[in-house]
Amino acid sequence: MEKTKDNNLQNTIAKAKAGNQIAFSQLLDSLWNDVYSFQLLRTKNENDAEDITIQTFSKAFDKLSTYDESYSFKTWLITISKNIHVDLIRKRKKNLIENNDKGSEAYTKVLDDSPSAEDQLISQQNLATLLEHIKSLKPHYQEVINLRYFNELSYAAIALQLNEPINNVKVKLLRAKKLLLATIKANKS
Repeated sequence: MEKTKDNNLQNTIAKAKAGNQIAFSQLLDSLWNDVYSFQLLRTKNENDAEDITIQTFSKAFDKLSTYDESYSFKTWLITISKNIHVDLIRKRKKNLIENNDKGSEAYTKVLDDSPSAEDQLISQQNLATLLEHIKSLKPHYQEVINLRYFNELSYAAIALQLNEPINNVKVKLLRAKKLLLATIKANKS
């Protein structure tokens, strides 16, 4: 039984390496709870655990060609997840130290954060440019970005509207953001 399960997993991994989107979804669905539970125990925070799990699958799927079949796939995912968590902790400590170095006046100083006319104009131009970049994505990526960031729907609400598992929505949104960033960078150069 265990051997069959391992063979099925290896077959799914091979299909995913070949670019089969259904295989990616199967890997995500079958291992999401393992990685999420692991992070929830480490972080004791649902939002951090979810964010780290999403980043884990995104990074794993991007680096799937580097996976060595002589190791357990679940162990490989957990290792990626652990490294992302360590990076997050380091980043937070660095930010905390930098904020403390600025002195206590940084915390007590009240700033006027209402945007100036120039700021509003720049924001409008940036939004127009961003919308152009979003339109260059495939329609299903456009849809998930619009639902999440312009309609401000939760992952669960998007999953209901698209009739897809919530995990697929999360990874699709990650993929959409990554493609959007690549498009923006390509147009800057």
